[in-house]
Amino acid sequence: MSRPALAPGKVRLDKWLWAARFFKTRSLAADEIDKGRVQVNGQVAKASREPRLGDEIELKVGYSTRTVVVKALSAVRGPAPQAALLYEETPASRLARAEVAESRRLAPEPAHALTQGRPTKRDRRQLQEFASARTAPRWNDRWNAAFDE
Repeated sequence: MSRPALAPGKVRLDKWLWAARFFKTRSLAADEIDKGRVQVNGQVAKASREPRLGDEIELKVGYSTRTVVVKALSAVRGPAPQAALLYEETPASRLARAEVAESRRLAPEPAHALTQGRPTKRDRRQLQEFASARTAPRWNDRWNAAFDE
């Protein structure tokens, strides 16, 4: 059974983003569009919008924002070299992504340096004992039962 061919220009935005390999599944693309992370020509888009040749699509992928210009339409997900022909990334977008990558490389997220998770109950007790021994004076240091005249 063959699939019906779509008329040129009749491709949904979520399907185009999936075919251009920005998202692994069409439902992920639709979710990102619904969250407002995809704009077409400066306006928040809907998944059912039909992109046109020359449209500028701005999408947030991971930590960076990409701005691409639609060069071709396709509703079929093909190999990566073929998908790369569907769009062209703007030079400003490439430069911004490089700057974000460089800043993330130079100043990594502090949470990624943690090798362990939360402290265990034993660790917590040892920390409390250590902290109380350093800060709180001992009983005999504060009170003296001797009577000095």
